[in-house]
Amino acid sequence: MSTAFLLSLGGFLLLSAVRVPISFAMFAGAILYLFVTGQDVGLVAEQSLNGLFDGFVLLSVPLFIIAASFMNAGTVSDRLLAFCQALVGRFKGGLGHVNVVASIIFAGMSGSAIADAAGIGKVIIDMMRRNNRYPAGYAAAITAASSVIGPIIPPSIPMVLYALVSDTSIGYLFLGGVVPGLLLGVVLMIYNGWAASRRHFPVDEVVPLAELPKRTVNALPPLLLPVILLGGIYGGATTPTEAASVAAFYALVLAAVVYRALSLRAFGELVLDASRSTAVVGLIIASALVFNYIVASENIPGLVAASLKGLDIHPVLFLLLINLLFLALGCLFDATTLLLIVIPLFLPTARELGIDLVHFGVVMVVNIMIGLITPPYGVLLFVISGVCKIPLGSIIREIWPFIGVLIVALLLMVLFPQIVLWLPQQFGYRG
Repeated sequence: MSTAFLLSLGGFLLLSAVRVPISFAMFAGAILYLFVTGQDVGLVAEQSLNGLFDGFVLLSVPLFIIAASFMNAGTVSDRLLAFCQALVGRFKGGLGHVNVVASIIFAGMSGSAIADAAGIGKVIIDMMRRNNRYPAGYAAAITAASSVIGPIIPPSIPMVLYALVSDTSIGYLFLGGVVPGLLLGVVLMIYNGWAASRRHFPVDEVVPLAELPKRTVNALPPLLLPVILLGGIYGGATTPTEAASVAAFYALVLAAVVYRALSLRAFGELVLDASRSTAVVGLIIASALVFNYIVASENIPGLVAASLKGLDIHPVLFLLLINLLFLALGCLFDATTLLLIVIPLFLPTARELGIDLVHFGVVMVVNIMIGLITPPYGVLLFVISGVCKIPLGSIIREIWPFIGVLIVALLLMVLFPQIVLWLPQQFGYRG
């Protein structure tokens, strides 16, 4: 590991520590490396543009973002919540269960935890806080925790990014996320039911079962989106990128034509917001591609793989150690940085140890998503605090048990790979 690389890494970490945007910090570190090693600084632009233009799969990212924006418009959220309330609202801790089930359903439409938290999350938090039925901090904490499910159940923007760096099938990664996403939902609902009984949360208004068919019909059009998306991919009709464009078009038709909830002005604002979000993600990806070029030039993955291989480490122990490392890093760095910069360092070792890369990818995405609610850098906590005007301290006090049960689910995925691999194997995956 050269002095130039250590200077580059130190510059990146220093700028990140003083809150310079991650993408700018990575660009600055890369430029410093190229300058010290006497290489052409123009390589920054070359590597960025080549990586973005060659990455056809990256086209799915803005399409999933715009699809989520359209699904958040109008009455879609209200229809989904009404359906979930009729389905699980009758149980102890009803609105907490509604919160989790709504996140599971919305996960099949957005692929983004932030879209889930800022969209449908705000609506359910307002419902839970009404008449002081649930403490504001608890309502915000369970919303943040359930939003983690968004990028696990397909479609998933983080899995698209993992596929980019690992050359793994997006289709099998998407399938691998289904059962783990449902598992996360189950553990959150178990804890919510226990907390509701222990803390004597009030019983919510029970929706008659006779209302369920009507509410199901009302929610059916948005519920069909994940079916169309996954059906197109696994039926062989579309690639994941083409499926993302179909999802965006379907969401637009639903919001603008079926529900008539999208004016021309609102359409322009949504496209503009989605463009901004895409630009942020694109900058991070471009800077990561440059940094990955430097990492490859220094043969860092090979050095890491050689050092770990020399330890004769067991694959399960390796996974446990890597997960502990990423849980710690998740407190300090954002998800995209970990996916694009840190994970590639450990991929050669995972291959050498015979760890299935679909299993590894899904487990790491779950781990990194837990980092979205881990203080002090838990971005979902800041999003919900800002959107719902709930003090950050009250959310942090309530979030720890939810982090605990999510880590238990993560441990189960590490120890029992079939939780991830069973569904892909039903569709022909052989590892």
